[in-house]
Amino acid sequence: MEYSTKEIFQSWVGLSRPPFHTVGILPFILGTFLAYKFNSTFNLPIFLLGVSAVILIMLSTYHAGEYFDYQEDEISQRFYKSTFAGGSGVIPEGRLPRSVPFWTSIISFLAAGIIGLMLQFYFKTGHYTLLLGCLGAFSGFFYSSRPIRLVERGFGELIIGFCYGWLPVASACYIQTATVLPVIHWLALPIGLTIFNVILLNEFPDYEADKLTGKTNLLNRCGKRRGMFIYVTLSVLASGAMLASPLQGIPVKLIYFYLPVLLISLFVLVMMLRGKYENRKVLEILCGLNIAINLGTCLAFILAYI
Repeated sequence: MEYSTKEIFQSWVGLSRPPFHTVGILPFILGTFLAYKFNSTFNLPIFLLGVSAVILIMLSTYHAGEYFDYQEDEISQRFYKSTFAGGSGVIPEGRLPRSVPFWTSIISFLAAGIIGLMLQFYFKTGHYTLLLGCLGAFSGFFYSSRPIRLVERGFGELIIGFCYGWLPVASACYIQTATVLPVIHWLALPIGLTIFNVILLNEFPDYEADKLTGKTNLLNRCGKRRGMFIYVTLSVLASGAMLASPLQGIPVKLIYFYLPVLLISLFVLVMMLRGKYENRKVLEILCGLNIAINLGTCLAFILAYI
């Protein structure tokens, strides 16, 4: 079957999943803003190169997943089509050859590396620039890629929590100031916990397909009920960390910006406790709200410092 130019373009966009890049870009913006707020430092070329590297690393991560998770994604698309799990559906549907995401993942990975070299050696952004970049790039690429495949090690979700929590905020601040502000260690905690929960909840729609293919991620290791309790526990910890933030010197007005996010978080928590993750239509809504919780948490910090 032949596809039109428009359909091929849409397939490329679908494969790259632009909306899911926000979970990496927004923390990076937060780190950049903190560098300006505390050190009055902002270099536009460094910011643009940095955010481009973040996008390329996420492209490498997502495309590697499309290639190496092909079997479970194909099954998942048949079991339960979800916006938030089971990949983009582009490869199982045959809209692009399966080899495409493999090579685009490699190219994106290398392009991000070139940017890292430019930042450290041309823009002199600090001795740890490449190290920070490599932590994100290698963790992302090998999350799904064989033979390492962190997603099957039982702690891949923890690494994602780190890579989308502390790492982008700290890296953005570091390349602007060559230092990591102490406050970042605290505010990265709820961001990391909520993105961990995004990954965990997104494993629920894929549960049956992952079981059939032997994909031993955290949810398949512990089961749905225990997975639900892990989600609830981390949700409570994330909310507690946000509400305790003024004790760490973060502006009190953070609480006002966080209140709508807290209400959404409590709603999802109650739905999980009631076992609504077994209802496919409700689960789809919960997955969407869960991403909003992560983004809202990050945005609340930004607004608190404005």
